Amino acid sequence: MTGGTRKAPPRGTRSGVPASLSLDAEVQFLKGAGPHLASRLRALDITQVRHLLFHLPFRYEDRRHFAALHGLVDGAEALLRVRVDRAEVRYTGRRQLIVTAHDGDDWLRIRFFHFGDAQTRSFASGRWLRAYGVVRFGQGGAEMIHPEYTLADSADELRAEAQLTPIYSLTTGVTQARLRGLIAQALDIASRDAAFAESLPDLPQPATLDALCAIHRPASDVDAAQLLAGTHPAQLRLIDEELLAHQLVMRVLRRQVRSRPAPVIRSRIDGMPALQAQLGFVPTGAQTRVIAEVAADLSQTRPMLRLVQGDVGSGKTVVAAAAMLAAKQAGWQSVLMAPTELLAEQHARNLAQWLSPLGVHIALLKSGLKKSARDATLSAIAGGEANVIIGTHAVFQASVQFSRLALVVVDEQHRFGVGQRLSLRDKGPDGLSPHQLVMTATPIPRTLAQTIYADLDVSVIDELPPGRTPVLTVVLGNTRRHEVMERLRAACRQSRQAYWVCTLIEVSDEVEAQAAEAVAQQLTEELPDVSVGLVHGRMKSADKDAQMNAFKAGEIQLLVATTVIEVGVDVPNASIMVIENAERLGLAQLHQLRGRVGRGSRESQCVLMYQPPLSDTARARLQTMRSTTDGFEIAQRDLELRGPGEILGRRQTGLIGLKVADPVRDAERIPALQVWADRWLEQHPPLASRLIERWVGDIKRYGQV
Repeated sequence: MTGGTRKAPPRGTRSGVPASLSLDAEVQFLKGAGPHLASRLRALDITQVRHLLFHLPFRYEDRRHFAALHGLVDGAEALLRVRVDRAEVRYTGRRQLIVTAHDGDDWLRIRFFHFGDAQTRSFASGRWLRAYGVVRFGQGGAEMIHPEYTLADSADELRAEAQLTPIYSLTTGVTQARLRGLIAQALDIASRDAAFAESLPDLPQPATLDALCAIHRPASDVDAAQLLAGTHPAQLRLIDEELLAHQLVMRVLRRQVRSRPAPVIRSRIDGMPALQAQLGFVPTGAQTRVIAEVAADLSQTRPMLRLVQGDVGSGKTVVAAAAMLAAKQAGWQSVLMAPTELLAEQHARNLAQWLSPLGVHIALLKSGLKKSARDATLSAIAGGEANVIIGTHAVFQASVQFSRLALVVVDEQHRFGVGQRLSLRDKGPDGLSPHQLVMTATPIPRTLAQTIYADLDVSVIDELPPGRTPVLTVVLGNTRRHEVMERLRAACRQSRQAYWVCTLIEVSDEVEAQAAEAVAQQLTEELPDVSVGLVHGRMKSADKDAQMNAFKAGEIQLLVATTVIEVGVDVPNASIMVIENAERLGLAQLHQLRGRVGRGSRESQCVLMYQPPLSDTARARLQTMRSTTDGFEIAQRDLELRGPGEILGRRQTGLIGLKVADPVRDAERIPALQVWADRWLEQHPPLASRLIERWVGDIKRYGQV
């Protein structure tokens, strides 16, 4: 929604202030805006007048009633009207302005750390002060620090607000008052726009403009409890609009992908017996079921768009291997995208072990290749000699030309944007779109998956391979660090291997977390009879490979690592995982890390060490990890604790930057909206386009977030 060609101001302007504006006009032409403020608003994705309408308050402040000083609550916000007694500058550790004020026999102290002489003089004794802020109780009684305030010569000049005060997210150089003024102008312009006022089928009342006015400018008699809780009818209307726009845009993207034919691949049955022989184990029932679902998609003339969800260690790569082998046997190429080079290299090793004996040529495309090696790899890909190509985002580069690309496999989809995945659809030959198989080991609850991945069919591998042992999880304060070291020493003497995960690479004075390099040095000194290795993201690829290969071969017993080992690393003999400062990681990441152990037949443990004191949220996370190993249960709890934005992130997922809707809270609304979305695309395509533009903006840009 930013950038693009600058629109000229409408005719009939005076001194740069327009007599009338449209919703498509640039914000700089609003009264009181200008180019400088407009450049600041770009940080909020506000470039046009219409964007202001949907920059919604994230909370409200109730300034409708003055509070009495004797009834204040520590830590609560309050609107106060008091009389200034005195103001003085003090130097107690740091320069500060202290204003003492009273209401009858009750007193309030206000402190400012940033102030000027004029501000100091304005607090003259006897003047009246209206202040809004958080109240704290210290040794001197009630106080406020840097409240919002207004001064007047009489109490009657200072009145409470008539309505709730909306609070917006801001950026540098933009104040609440200035933003409210611009939004008020945008609402007035929208009231004169006939197209904006057009009725939308299915959606409940109030109409869009009425709902926006109720949210931006709450009426004096509004049900404050509803508005503060997000359950006001105006908010519910906009929630439905936004979620409907999301469902529409995902369906449009799906139709775009499926608008071109795809290669037809029907050789799965021939490939599976040979693949099973190379695997050395029989796929689980869940793997077999998902392979059949993928095979049915590959045999169609339209591109497959399928998400495969599976918990850590459930065997998603086997599903991908079967699909890629089928493509090779039908004379086509496949590409597998991984989020990190470490994971790409892991996939290359596993697939080479399984598929190379079956005549599949595996090519690994990564940074650091010498020019001659890279040229040879690109030539093999372009000439069709390479059947399976594995890499990171490097496979998006224009220099990578495929001969007969039929299948795109994306591992850990949440690390990529929608646009990155969709960009490979143009890599197919002769107008054909490759099939897309998306995998994730980050379990997504169904309520969230039907929002984020609405353009994909979903398969779930809900069964772990036989022989996998449950992981026992314990939670310990870091004061028991020495006990953990002794436990590791004893385990290593029994030929067991272990991970020790740190959250930082280098020591930081600001963060109470042990750095991997410092921990590796400490463990080497305190466990001299244990072979200690080190892996982190800033190491050269060759050095990382050497350490990982030594760990896999058993030459390293204890591997100190950062979260770079979160996904993909598979060492069956590793049966102990120590995660330091576990309170700093989210549940999904903790679950991924824990999944690195318990991959063999030995009993495995995961030790979560934490730095006390724990916050309530951190305590809840660690308790969840101790009580369950079910990835979907963990994902649901993570969603409740942190919300979808924190877990997934807009840039990583391609998820719309939701303004008012919450796919977890509003999950029960989604099924009906999915039905409406299908109906709108069939019966009201112009309205569908208008709603997408209203909430999402340019659909092409959406695919690139």
